[in-house]
Amino acid sequence: MSTRSQKIVGGVAVAGVALLAGLYFSFQGSKSEAPSSPPAAPVASAREERPPPPAAVSGPGGAPGIGNEPAPVAPTLSGNPDQELEELATFMRERFGAKLKEPYIQIKMLEDLMRFFQKRSPERWQEELLAFLKKAFPEMYDELAAMLRNRVDYEKWVRDNDSYLRGLTDQQRRTAMWDARNRLFGKETAERIWASELKNQALSDSLSAIDAKQDANVAQKLSTYKQRLHEIYGEQTEVYLERHRQETMNRFLDLPSVQKDLTAMASQERSQSLRNIRKELGLDDEALKRWDDLDKTRDSRWDSGLKYMAEREALAKQLSGPALETKLQELRARYFGTEAEIIGQEEAGGFFRFERPRQWGRN
Repeated sequence: MSTRSQKIVGGVAVAGVALLAGLYFSFQGSKSEAPSSPPAAPVASAREERPPPPAAVSGPGGAPGIGNEPAPVAPTLSGNPDQELEELATFMRERFGAKLKEPYIQIKMLEDLMRFFQKRSPERWQEELLAFLKKAFPEMYDELAAMLRNRVDYEKWVRDNDSYLRGLTDQQRRTAMWDARNRLFGKETAERIWASELKNQALSDSLSAIDAKQDANVAQKLSTYKQRLHEIYGEQTEVYLERHRQETMNRFLDLPSVQKDLTAMASQERSQSLRNIRKELGLDDEALKRWDDLDKTRDSRWDSGLKYMAEREALAKQLSGPALETKLQELRARYFGTEAEIIGQEEAGGFFRFERPRQWGRN
């Protein structure tokens, strides 16, 4: 029975500008979550349930790179070639104009326009885009044209160096990419465009340092984690947490040293520690109650699963073939009820869910 155990930097195609945006203009840590509600009763489940977080609260707008950029919205155009460019200009001015001095917003607008003009005129998209900028944003044309040129050059650099980048370590890859960004955009502008990535990397480095602190317990590591969140995100910390609270909790709980400490605790102490982690990271009483219930569901499921695996192993030593499978079907039905068939299918495919490591607060 084998245990189950990604890769960075993908290829970039000229026609697929959105792919480059996703890989190398990604502003990390901006994923939104829509977790499902926990089950009503503790049963074995093939799904990983998560209680929904508290309703999001609108935070102050401002610093780019923490997920408050304009949402990807497509303009509604008439389809009349004589009118749609003016309609597009109006839409872009309304959507981006107020923050267009910010390099990150310029990049977001230009990428939207690149997709539009590449689809509209694959052979002459760049000339038409520049003409559009000159008419729609005459006061910022030179700045936007230079940003577009740098953006295109950066895409070309990524594409041309794809094989080289794939062969580097993570640290070497980051260094190479930042060298290219600083060279093409200028250091200050590059850091403003990739502000979110810098913050995310700083948080990752902090988590690595926290994980290495052998003399600190879970509460002390959590205190350091909260301190670093505030140092990295400053006055935008609460905005960041509202949008990434689940991810923020998961990154801490995924630390091997935290899991090791939680495993060493007695059940009641572990439950209290998990509750403290969630409370310190901003969950309200209602959400804490949902998580408490989910922890109990998971504990019950794992208890049943481990008992099942022990009995399964004993049967496998005594029986084989159809006789074994008949007994296993009965065993799965006794432990897992309506999910017995699903678990049987998993095992037939070589997956044994209760051989996975137990990750406290995660599965």
